[in-house]
Amino acid sequence: MDLAGNSHKFDITSPPDRGGDALSPERRRAIVDGAGRVFARDGYEGASMADIAREVGVSKGTLYNYFPSKAALFSGFISNGCDETLKHILTIAPPENTPEETLRRVAVAVMEMMLSPFRQAIYRMVMSEALKFPELARAFFEAGPSRALNYLSTWLRQEAGRGRLLVPDPDFAAEQFFALCQTKLVMRSRLRLIETADPAEVDRVVDGAIGVFLKAYAAPRLEDRNS
Repeated sequence: MDLAGNSHKFDITSPPDRGGDALSPERRRAIVDGAGRVFARDGYEGASMADIAREVGVSKGTLYNYFPSKAALFSGFISNGCDETLKHILTIAPPENTPEETLRRVAVAVMEMMLSPFRQAIYRMVMSEALKFPELARAFFEAGPSRALNYLSTWLRQEAGRGRLLVPDPDFAAEQFFALCQTKLVMRSRLRLIETADPAEVDRVVDGAIGVFLKAYAAPRLEDRNS
């Protein structure tokens, strides 16, 4: 609910096409990227459609023509941003890749995403507004973290089916792996206790996350099964 008492309904799908006046993918991206800059700078409640229109160089009427509310615009921004940042995570892993190779690709992409200053600004904004706008937090989670978790849990089920990992609860294990990737650096960076993450420390976190995870979920060796 906004300050005028209007209820927000979040929709992470694209706005409907409007005949010959349909919004091109390029123009839509320019609008939602500009909106993201305003959201990151002013917060969700502090951002206005007028501010966003000025940022992207369109009239407020044009903006409302494509995005009927600030909530819809925020959801479009989150959806586009997650598509971009998750594309390296959500790419199907080739079956010939070892579990370590796939986990490393996922861990590196997750670390880059979580340590990005811009993504952290959006995360802080969502956290600060979550109590007042719970649907905002839900839209953020469903568009980003939930999709990454679903990808990883699906891959873990496949690896268990191949006999390369032993994972009784893939959904829980996926949560564990992402938590391991946040060791030491992510919280400190979000709290601005560190300005930039040392690449050597990032590598250390990635290696540690993979090592702990594979020790916990390694499938028994053939000789161990037969003993």
